[in-house]
Amino acid sequence: MRLLAEVLELKTRHPFIIARGSQDTYRTVQVRLIDDDGVEGWGEAAPQRFYGETTETVLEALQVYATVLPTDPFHLEDAEAGFEMALHGNNSARAALSAALHDLAGKRLGVPVYRLFGLDAAKCPLSTFTIGIDTAERIQMKVREAEQYPVLKVKLGTTDDRAILSAIRDVTSKELRVDANCGWTRKQAIRMLPLLEEFGVTVLEQPLEPTDLEGLGLVRQEARIPIVADESCLTAADIPPLVGKVDGINIKLAKTGSLREAVRMIAIARAHHLMVMVGCMIESSIGITAAAQICPLVDICDLDGAALLARDPYVGATIDGGRLRLPEGPGLGLSAR
Repeated sequence: MRLLAEVLELKTRHPFIIARGSQDTYRTVQVRLIDDDGVEGWGEAAPQRFYGETTETVLEALQVYATVLPTDPFHLEDAEAGFEMALHGNNSARAALSAALHDLAGKRLGVPVYRLFGLDAAKCPLSTFTIGIDTAERIQMKVREAEQYPVLKVKLGTTDDRAILSAIRDVTSKELRVDANCGWTRKQAIRMLPLLEEFGVTVLEQPLEPTDLEGLGLVRQEARIPIVADESCLTAADIPPLVGKVDGINIKLAKTGSLREAVRMIAIARAHHLMVMVGCMIESSIGITAAAQICPLVDICDLDGAALLARDPYVGATIDGGRLRLPEGPGLGLSAR
């Protein structure tokens, strides 16, 4: 089996602004695994400096992982364990390899990846569309552009949070969910709760710094809407400490390191009666489609990363009227434009 990697430069239609900063160009890494019969599996790494990864570290990590590629693409559990043993961390790089292996296995069997997990694609939930931080005028323009999406996720964590919510409510009555991206203190988060209720917000994601689990618990005690952990929850080991402090978790492949770890996280979260959300980074349809394979198992879907791009170089999972649609082709069902 051969491993090939290529850097993709992706641009968003608008600068994507969250509480931690603004960006309009993203560099991800496409991974291709090619077996002896020429069958290819595709994956994508979406590295984030916040989690200690860059495009350069992904490329270096892939050189290590190339030395421990499985001889049998169906040995998925052993392959993923082997990658982690060879080089710990580098979760987005390992997630790309996991997706590529599952894509390859599905193609060899002639079935979509979601069928490998025994799932029904018709059970995917609606996907939210993200409205980044911006001026009131540009926010309203973005809301109008997102007309086909029935649920909006609003980025907050600024000194103008009320103005952002007010600008959105001036032009839509759609369901709103909020993501503060660690942008508030405990006092700010608790003070924001009545305001979120006033504007009809239904979910609050990651209001505090990742390590402030006690604070998340205090916010949850005061909240009448679900609190979901994102940056505080990377892998399955992070779930037990969150029990009783949040109402749900957000799973992203770039954080978990693999599809199979994501499925384990769902099982553990369910055992603790937690809501489950699947999210994404800004990435092409390769990464989005890989994450979409497990969406029939979750409550909330936030897979709009490719929809935010000016041009997506690949075709895969789509969002039709807000509903996530999975490709029916074998593997991930991807194609290049």
